[in-house]
Amino acid sequence: MKIKDIVKDNQVFFRRYRKGILYYGILCDDESEPFNGSMYEFPVPIEDCGDADFPATEKAIMFMRYIRKALEDGTFVKMGV
Repeated sequence: MKIKDIVKDNQVFFRRYRKGILYYGILCDDESEPFNGSMYEFPVPIEDCGDADFPATEKAIMFMRYIRKALEDGTFVKMGV
C-alpha cells in the first residue's frame, strides 16, 4: 500500500486507548478484496500528543506521520471481521 492512496480523501476513526497509546482505524481499499475496503488500525503514542485535540474522526492526512511510521514498523494491522 502507498501512503498517498491510504490518506487521500480518507478519514481515521478513534478506536481505543490502552497503556499510553491511542489506536485509530482507517478504511482502505484492499487489493485482495476488490470493491470491499478493509479496516486497518495503527497506534498514536499519547506522549506525542502534547495538548492537541484528538477527535473521534479526523482527516487521514492529519495522521500521515503516524500511518507512515506504522507501515514502516509493522504496526499498521488489518482488523479482523
